[in-house]
This record gives sequence, C-alpha cells and structure tokens, in this order.
Amino acid sequence: QVQLVESGGGLVQAGGSLRLSCAVSGSTFSNYAMGWFRQAPGKERKFVATINRSGSGTYYTDLVKGRFIISRDNTKNTAYLQMNSLKPEDTAAYYCAATYYIGSIISGLSEYNYWGQGTQVTVSS
Repeated sequence: QVQLVESGGGLVQAGGSLRLSCAVSGSTFSNYAMGWFRQAPGKERKFVATINRSGSGTYYTDLVKGRFIISRDNTKNTAYLQMNSLKPEDTAAYYCAATYYIGSIISGLSEYNYWGQGTQVTVSS
C-alpha cells in the first residue's frame, strides 16, 4: 500500500521560506509523477505544482511560479516543495499526491491516485 507523509510545514513571516517534504513508501517511487496541492479554510483544494517521474519536467500554477520549486530525489523516495517569498495568501494545508498517470501536465485532483495527510503552512503578515 502506497503511503505519503508530508512534513516541513509551520508558521513563517511574509517573505520567508519553507521546504516541504513528502516521503513515499510501499511502492517504487520512480513509477509515480508527484504533485503538490493546497487547501485554504473553506476553499477547494487547488493545484500548486507537479513533477514528472524522472524529475526532468515541472509545471506550476501561475500563483506560485517563480517563487516555489518542486523537486524529487528518487534515491530517497521523497518529493520536495521549496517555497520562497511566501505571502499570507499562501496560507493553507499543503498536500502531496502521487499518480501513475502518464501525461505532460497532471494538475487535476482526480488524476492522482494517492494522497498524504497534509501539512499546515501559515504565513503571517
């Protein structure tokens, strides 16, 4: 059974940085493209970023482009989300997700097969 565990969330001031990690177990990590999503209170879960199986391709929502970097280490079975220049509107629960779907841009919630439990990111102004 595939398990995803996020870590690295917390409270940070606007302009600061955080790095989220997503550790994957129970299956071959390199078989999955990975994604990050976020959900603010009372809002729908939204796509943030995705990375392909090898790590050679990434895609971001315009809201975070230039500030966030998604990466992965297939030797450590871990995906990352480096978040820089954080803004109060980035406050949300962040979820990582894994998919065996093959495509150039995988940004839909329904395209992901496995989800983590989420980690809270709070950005104060």
